[in-house]
Amino acid sequence: MKYAIIGGGISGLSVANLLNGKNNVTVYEKESQPGGLIKCRRVNGSLFHTCGGHVFNSKRQDVLDWFWSKFTREEEFSKADRNSCVFMDKNGTSLEHDNIPYPIENHMYLFDEATQKAFYEDLEEIDNVKGVNANFTDYESFGNFLRWRFGKTLYNLYFQPYNEKVWRRDLTTIPMSWMEGKLPMPTTREMRENNANKVIEKVFVHSTFWYEQKDGSQYIANKLAEGLNINYDSEINSIEYKNGKWIVCGEEFDKVVFCGNIKDMVIMIKGVDVDAFKVPVEALEYHGTTSVFCEIDKNPYSWIYQPSRLHKSHRIICTGNFSQTNNGTTVPEGRITATIEFTDEISKEDILDNLSKIPLNPQYIDHQYNKYTYPIQDANTRGMIKLLKDSLAPSGFFFTGRFADWEYYNMDVAIGAAMDLVNKLMSDENTIY
Repeated sequence: MKYAIIGGGISGLSVANLLNGKNNVTVYEKESQPGGLIKCRRVNGSLFHTCGGHVFNSKRQDVLDWFWSKFTREEEFSKADRNSCVFMDKNGTSLEHDNIPYPIENHMYLFDEATQKAFYEDLEEIDNVKGVNANFTDYESFGNFLRWRFGKTLYNLYFQPYNEKVWRRDLTTIPMSWMEGKLPMPTTREMRENNANKVIEKVFVHSTFWYEQKDGSQYIANKLAEGLNINYDSEINSIEYKNGKWIVCGEEFDKVVFCGNIKDMVIMIKGVDVDAFKVPVEALEYHGTTSVFCEIDKNPYSWIYQPSRLHKSHRIICTGNFSQTNNGTTVPEGRITATIEFTDEISKEDILDNLSKIPLNPQYIDHQYNKYTYPIQDANTRGMIKLLKDSLAPSGFFFTGRFADWEYYNMDVAIGAAMDLVNKLMSDENTIY
């Protein structure tokens, strides 16, 4: 079977590797290197994760097994515990802060007596209103979940300001269906016991993670690209279905797996009627991210969450702590490199103004704006995308990936979605993968 894979990010590379060998596979990538959202580049010898700080682990054993079949874990990766915290403003300034370990709901005993009292009163209110065993489906929206799972005190202190920085919208407009499998579900009993016993939780996603010893997630992309037929710098304007074949860049293929942006996809497709989907796809909402590469004061953290209302950044990713090779020789003693994230595009002048309000003395090195980083769903998104998939599958056109599926996939979840699709393709062809 002859396949065209559109997009050389983590989804496209995973699909291509899974299909390669038993099929004739060609990957088309619009950039000059693989990686998509997991790309990195070096600036003055230090590694800049240009969109987030990607690390690897997975709840799925099949994803772990496949991934480690491609790498030598002990030689190419280091394992680390996730040491994250929340910087809570102190004395009316964001430059002074209390460091509250993550997840914050397990560490309310570190707050002042009045805040602790309010928190425990909130837990009583939750028990009375929602009951002690509320389920995922018992909440009307993401905002409603945060308010009634953790209480109004934590909602006002942390969950609302932090998430409104990330999503830039009323949290009650975000449907719970989109968040399924992504949210912590601690009970009021667990929160009481964790605070009483000062429990350090290690069960949340990526509480431990593997990180490449050199070149970060770009190393993963480069390694997965080895042995594949990849056409770089490929600007695709049309994917045409004609006489039972798909034509991409003048070449015929039996099937296409699209791993780019669904907004581009519905415009590119010719020969199959997708007109009914163009308006709802165009209406899909999203946010971009401005990733700011900085030097900051050395610290013990991996991620730092910032709910402060006094500046626009929502988190600091301390990538210089992931691997010493991420810090170039120009980084002075007592400093590391990090990525400071802002939702959507902001100017360099605005960046510098915000950095002056952020702890750890950040010094600007570089920045990059990525237009598409956070897909945003409404109650109809998944249903619409399923209908589109169902309409394209009979002609041999399939799609997967964060912005193809319009799902907020982490790297491991994107790999898992690619595996699920390929298993379906192989099953449909009566081939056992």
